[in-house]
Amino acid sequence: MLDDISKHYKAIIEGIGEDSSREGLLDTPRRASKAMQYLTNGYDQNLDDIVNGAVFESQNDQMVIVKNIELYSLCEHHLLPFIGKCHIAYLPEGKVLGLSKFARILDMFARRLQIQENLTRQVAEAVQQVTGAKGVGVIIESKHMCMMMRGVQKQNSVMNTSVMLGTFRQSQATRSEFLTLVTQNRD
Repeated sequence: MLDDISKHYKAIIEGIGEDSSREGLLDTPRRASKAMQYLTNGYDQNLDDIVNGAVFESQNDQMVIVKNIELYSLCEHHLLPFIGKCHIAYLPEGKVLGLSKFARILDMFARRLQIQENLTRQVAEAVQQVTGAKGVGVIIESKHMCMMMRGVQKQNSVMNTSVMLGTFRQSQATRSEFLTLVTQNRD
């Protein structure tokens, strides 16, 4: 697979008018191929393996929030990065999820060709699925290189998306608590 992808990168380099045999580009097709495989390794992962049984019994029924989880993904429209942070909250119902699993779930979906709107929903639904929570809220804030480096070239644009499931969608008070806690002590 690495060789096939490398051949395509070489063709792209030559297609834009570069000399793929010059010193600086000689190994670029292979390096780019390895980078692309790493950046899209989410296709090789699944939720069960990521969670790996790290769901624990708990009497806590109060909101749990994990803020500012950094994310890096590739826009499926231009194959350019979008970079940002994710905030995840849930209301446990007898079970809590191991802390590192939130970042691993996010990375699994972010390391696929993606749009932010779908990424937000996929993370929320995955947390809901593994925890059986009363509700889940996910907010993602990202800067998109396809908006910054090309097209309209707006350097300060930030896209925010949110998905609210269960109690987070049904209860204004729960949603407001989440939004207030996410905006406190902003970095």
